[in-house]
Amino acid sequence: MFEPKTSATKSQGLCRTGIRPLGDKPWGTHACLFYETAQDLLDVHAGYFGAGLADGEFCIWALSGPLSQEMAIKGLRESIPDFEHYLRQNRIEIVPGYEWYLPGGDFDPQRITDAWNAKHDEALARGFAGVRVSGNAFWCHTPIWQSFCEYEAALNGALVGRRMIILCTYSLGESRAADMLDVARTHDISISIRNGKWEFLESPKDDETNTPRLNPADFLSNQFPGNGSLSDREKIILTQLVKGASNKQVARVLLISPRTVEFHRANIMRKLGARNFTEVMGMVLGMR
Repeated sequence: MFEPKTSATKSQGLCRTGIRPLGDKPWGTHACLFYETAQDLLDVHAGYFGAGLADGEFCIWALSGPLSQEMAIKGLRESIPDFEHYLRQNRIEIVPGYEWYLPGGDFDPQRITDAWNAKHDEALARGFAGVRVSGNAFWCHTPIWQSFCEYEAALNGALVGRRMIILCTYSLGESRAADMLDVARTHDISISIRNGKWEFLESPKDDETNTPRLNPADFLSNQFPGNGSLSDREKIILTQLVKGASNKQVARVLLISPRTVEFHRANIMRKLGARNFTEVMGMVLGMR
């Protein structure tokens, strides 16, 4: 069995992302990247997977165009020291994105989430420090777009308590402004790279409270009072609300009605013993 490198960030429960603008992030982080060129995509993943491999994590890349598997392996081999060693030890897996997400043309969000969880459990059983995932989106402007947005939102709740970090990548050339807003709302962090130049993308703040955007991986993994009483669905909705989304925005992302969001919001307050959502925020963020 390999011996992963240790670092101060590991002892603090953080991962080295290997992506310069992001730095160190906690397990459970769900980030998205908009890229302009194939070289941008390769350069980002050389740092991202390079850090994970060096730190003893199992890495998975669900790959689709503009990169072929041959191009991806060639690029990683040229940029990551000892990449061939990692490849021979099965410490990184590169799978065709279409086969991973749409086997037989069928998009099943629960099947995909279960598959990530199975990879996570298997990797930890093998002695890996955690799992590092990247998936390249290829379904913009297709009938499954809204279903995929709901799947991305649900991942925030599914990642709670797991030693996993996920990077989702989207082509800037294929993304409309509305698509970018949908994506930003369903991820903890949204960044873009255009010919090597970085930018942060922020999802809109709550129209009424002007609540700043936060990273749910920083708090939903904490055992705040009443955390264990919440259902997975309530945690997903809580994630969106604390990130600053309004009831209408949550409803649009999850393809449910605003009235259903209000129902879950009320249940969350009841279970946590909060008189209003401000008190919920105080509990979650440790200010009470």
